[in-house]
Amino acid sequence: MQAAVWLALVALAAAGRLWQPTWNGEPLWHATPLAAVALAAGFLFANPLVAASVPLAALALSNMLLPGYGNLGVAAVVYAATAWPVLLGTCGILGRHRPRWLAVVGGSLATSLVFFVSTNLAHWAFTADYSHTMAGLGECFVAALPFYRWMPVGDAAWTVATFGLIVAARMAAEAAATRRLRPQAVSPRPLD
Repeated sequence: MQAAVWLALVALAAAGRLWQPTWNGEPLWHATPLAAVALAAGFLFANPLVAASVPLAALALSNMLLPGYGNLGVAAVVYAATAWPVLLGTCGILGRHRPRWLAVVGGSLATSLVFFVSTNLAHWAFTADYSHTMAGLGECFVAALPFYRWMPVGDAAWTVATFGLIVAARMAAEAAATRRLRPQAVSPRPLD
């Protein structure tokens, strides 16, 4: 069962990265299920390495069909920023057996912010696109704001939907287990 959950999460994140509605060649909202999947993997898998492998595998698979980062330093920061939300789940911040919804949404928003800040800082530090001054750093972040505009909303929506699906699947499994364990009432046969 764990392998099926692992595969389903990787498939969701990879497909969500590859399918982005566009307008004039630009993605409309720059939000994918990757943050939601990283948080869910941390919540669902007890082993942090297994949990971290979910978003990293999805990122690696989808990157095969997407343009490269152009810089190894930027790529390393993107992979790290993608994997860190797993820690929120594995250390129990999101809840142990049932998700704490405020923590789930807060984790999603924190994931968006950390990704935005760390990847743009890496882009400024590891590329020559902006001068390596405070003014250049400011230019880099201002130029990136349109990409961030819908990211927190999209990440929160994906996260709530993903955790809603997890809760629904668990409730269905518990209901099925309860039905199997409860003896069926046998109606007496009428005497002839």
